[in-house]
Amino acid sequence: MAANLESLVASLSELSVLEAAELVKMLEEKWGVSAAAPVAMMAAGGAAAAAAEPVEEKTEFDVIIKDAGPKKIEVIKVIRQLTNLGLGEAKTLAETAGGKVLSAVGKDAAQDAKKKLEEAGGVVELA
Repeated sequence: MAANLESLVASLSELSVLEAAELVKMLEEKWGVSAAAPVAMMAAGGAAAAAAEPVEEKTEFDVIIKDAGPKKIEVIKVIRQLTNLGLGEAKTLAETAGGKVLSAVGKDAAQDAKKKLEEAGGVVELA
């Protein structure tokens, strides 16, 4: 079961912002709920309480490639493994300084992706 959940999280992490918004709309319609309700209640419920809470540690990271380095082919292979992109898309991403390889992934997944890309010769940043 945990493997299925991790697979689902990995798949959802690959969605673009527009795709994620569409998914939210579809789930709201399917389940008859609103994702905005808890947010609105939190805002109305207590801005003072929110100010008293400690600052939370960042839990979602973007893996950004700064430079593919001298072994671009190896970096492209790793990008394809991490994202399931096609060869052309992965090549374009590797050649784009500041390109997001992964968006809004957990700390462990981001560090693992960074390690793999750096081992392949790329220069990577977590944001």
